[in-house]
Amino acid sequence: MQLRYSILIIILSACAISSCNHHLAVTNKAASGKDGYTLVWADEFNKNGRPDTSNWNYENGFVRNEELQWYQPENANCSNGFLVIEAKKEQKPNPRYAEGTNDWRKKRQNIDYTSSCILTRGKQQWQYGRFELRARVDISKGMWPAWWTLGVDKGWPGNGEIDIMEYYRGKLLANIACLGNNGKAQWYSNTFKTDSLGGAAWANQFHIWRMDWTEEYIALYCDDQLLNKTNLDLLVNKDGSNFNPFKQPHYMLLNLAMGGINGGDPSQTSFPQKFEVDYVRVYKKN
Repeated sequence: MQLRYSILIIILSACAISSCNHHLAVTNKAASGKDGYTLVWADEFNKNGRPDTSNWNYENGFVRNEELQWYQPENANCSNGFLVIEAKKEQKPNPRYAEGTNDWRKKRQNIDYTSSCILTRGKQQWQYGRFELRARVDISKGMWPAWWTLGVDKGWPGNGEIDIMEYYRGKLLANIACLGNNGKAQWYSNTFKTDSLGGAAWANQFHIWRMDWTEEYIALYCDDQLLNKTNLDLLVNKDGSNFNPFKQPHYMLLNLAMGGINGGDPSQTSFPQKFEVDYVRVYKKN
């Protein structure tokens, strides 16, 4: 009886392994045949806990745009197959506070909001391909979620920025920026009011954002709707260097910001708020 039971367990285990391998083979086959693209990297966020350290680093502190949030690793966690970046209203001392300074990062005596920004800098980078994100974004007042890339060489904006998904103040944006002839960012942008997409009902659903980045153009989509298509020839830095920041590898960032120069006022918003990511995938053209 014990022998027959053991044999049954072995058979069932073999069937399970075979079924799993078949599922992986089907998934890889589907990815390989998707418009001639092959999946080369992905994070499905299926392991509970902090994001995979082989893929992601963290930003720390007050970082850019005079935003309100203090970035810290604790606000990014994976659970039930999702990455959840959580914006919280919590007050604590700013450890970098310096009395009398003009540096906005140091002159705030207290931290009033916390969140996370995770990024693949130094761990994963890509040049050209198809990039996909399935996510649900919060459109409460003051929220500023984004999925974007930066080039590995030169300082901003000369390194190039691509905002594949960005939301603030009732607008969904698809942006590309290089260095303009005035030393500031030159933007190639398109904007959609979220009310025209369905407002809160739209925001309560998961959506798929996509970038197709080739040697000729960058095209940005949401749910297969083209938002922005810009030829790479237009994206050369305008400082006379003839450097095109989109003909170099980029790394990606996922963050939930608040306030700052664009984000609006979150003071009447209830917390916590969430930016939920199902997966991020990168494909290469066959």
